[in-house]
Amino acid sequence: MKSQQNLFQLDPGITYLNCAYMSPLLRSVEEAGIEGVKRKRNPVTLSPEIFFGESEILRSEFAKMVNASDPKRIAIIPSVSYGMANVARNLALSKGDNIIVVDEQFPSNIYPWRRLADECGAEVKYLKAPEGKERGKKWNNRILDSIDEYTAMVAIGNIHWADGTLYDLKAIREKTLNHNAWLVIDGTQSVGALPINVDELKPDALIAAGYKWLMGPYSMGLAYYGPAFDDAIPVEENWINRHNSEDFSRLVNYEDAYQPGALRFDVGEHSNFILVPMMVEALKQVNAWGVSNIQQYCRDITEKAVITLSNAGYRIEDPEFRAAHLFGIRLGENHSMDKIKSRLNEHNFSVSFRGDSIRVSPNVYNTEDEMMKLADLLSTI
Repeated sequence: MKSQQNLFQLDPGITYLNCAYMSPLLRSVEEAGIEGVKRKRNPVTLSPEIFFGESEILRSEFAKMVNASDPKRIAIIPSVSYGMANVARNLALSKGDNIIVVDEQFPSNIYPWRRLADECGAEVKYLKAPEGKERGKKWNNRILDSIDEYTAMVAIGNIHWADGTLYDLKAIREKTLNHNAWLVIDGTQSVGALPINVDELKPDALIAAGYKWLMGPYSMGLAYYGPAFDDAIPVEENWINRHNSEDFSRLVNYEDAYQPGALRFDVGEHSNFILVPMMVEALKQVNAWGVSNIQQYCRDITEKAVITLSNAGYRIEDPEFRAAHLFGIRLGENHSMDKIKSRLNEHNFSVSFRGDSIRVSPNVYNTEDEMMKLADLLSTI
């Protein structure tokens, strides 16, 4: 795979290594949004079929990306917090139970469990990362060791959002099944850049925002809900999620039954005539590139830079325990974060700072030269 920079409109004066913050829009996605805006000039063109047809394409593209055989298990949501609220609405939690999360996890995958635990007399267990060598391996072992007969759910990312540490979801899933616990994955920082197969892994839910690695617009996300949610109750009751809602002439013939699969969890007005075409175009392009190819491309362009940074005294997680598209650069004893921030800003680098690490997150619009430019600059500080 080669750089796809020509498909974007990035400022050539800025080195953008910050997809984990927000992806730039593809030219084609921007055009789809503009056409979506134009459609409402004349509402007579918005037929009932448009409310459903484009949404089905969107489900199919996301199902393809996460290897879900049934697109009806895909729900269209506005945000991760909304998707997690559907989980919280249906998780059976009792006094003395626990929910396992990792320390410094993204807040949208923390706040629902804190409230739920407080209401039920349960516990949220925060598992901190160990210090020293083999950090990722030891952290995974700590997660596995913490799952017990009182665990109701493990709520975790595929990777850590701040430093890219990989979690062994297959081993975690096996142990949650042994204890009848749910596995709920926040895929926001992984889906679209790191392969996942929900038919094989069988998580209870996988939820992802659309504006990062899916390369879509803000306020659009997607979720996979497994069989545990087949009879679950959604957080809102809207007309389009009900059986036979396609027939506009019979909407007042109120239906108790929902649409099949995960469609009951769709947000109201999910047929958004601007955002849905943008998200469809974005997913089509990511699928055309191939998620595994994107991950390998990121590995290829970062390999030399990681070696250079390690030789300069920076600490980066071992390759087998981190993603290639997102990783944290932790400072050595002689490094100054204030000085680093100043120099990166001076040289027009766009990265993020999370905790004690510099978060770097390249994508297909970046190059090895840009990564080496970053590594060479940090090596002089």
